[in-house]
Amino acid sequence: MYNPHWLQSFRVLAEVGSFTRTAAQLGITQAAVSQHIRHLETQLGPLLVRKMRQIDLTPAGKALLDYCMEADRAACRFKLRLAEGESDKGDVSIITPGSIGLMIFPHLLTLQSARPELVMRHRFAPDGEVLEAVVQNRYEMGLMSYRPDDPRVRASYFTEEPLELVVPTGSRACEWDELMALGFIDHPDGQSMATRLLSRRFPGNPGIRALPVSGFTNQVGLILEFVARGLGFTVLPRYARQAFARQHEIEVIECGVRVVDTLWLVQRAEWPLSRRAQNVVAALADMLAAPAAEDALG
Repeated sequence: MYNPHWLQSFRVLAEVGSFTRTAAQLGITQAAVSQHIRHLETQLGPLLVRKMRQIDLTPAGKALLDYCMEADRAACRFKLRLAEGESDKGDVSIITPGSIGLMIFPHLLTLQSARPELVMRHRFAPDGEVLEAVVQNRYEMGLMSYRPDDPRVRASYFTEEPLELVVPTGSRACEWDELMALGFIDHPDGQSMATRLLSRRFPGNPGIRALPVSGFTNQVGLILEFVARGLGFTVLPRYARQAFARQHEIEVIECGVRVVDTLWLVQRAEWPLSRRAQNVVAALADMLAAPAAEDALG
């Protein structure tokens, strides 16, 4: 690394072609400019060819000027990157499980519409992939359904999400036999979610494996298509149910007990979220809180 003051003197001298004007522009003495150039030439060899009223650059001088210009451009890019961290523009990357992803995705689009210089990048993924993507810095932040025990990430409370028993509109599901008659619409997390909820709603039941399976899909946005067509019931997180367009075709059966998952916001432990990511997280929290408040009042 070369002394930045020496490099600045050399760059200005190469541009204006005069020791006197260089000193005046930098607010230092002409002797200081000469000293800076001598220090550089001691390390790099001759940089200038001094003529009566003109200064030419040697090949080494031209190479050093290119280096100075590249350093200036890099400094400008660095300042821009820092400035982006303080503004509503640039990339916002978030990776989430399916249910919460379905809920927040329209909100992400709303935020980008209001701030067109934001670029939303969202990916659906299971918890394990969320953690890996954040640790490897492929995504700035993620949401997980459990608090990870990993020193490389910081986890903070984001929201809560109850599990719900969802049936076709008009169906009864007050007894285990009625669930047997409907059949279970399974999904990758279906059996574990159903076990957690139904074991409390129907204590002593034979277990989820005793229920006939009427359908399966690994696409969270399609699970309720089965239910809406009367093909069975399922157990889903609330946000997945709320994201379904045809709410009049499905019904939530209140079980008298609540099984609630906490969703955690995860980020790298070594540095804070960018300002734009912090703004998005705050806006999402407000957007998700509004329906919850309405449900409580209702």
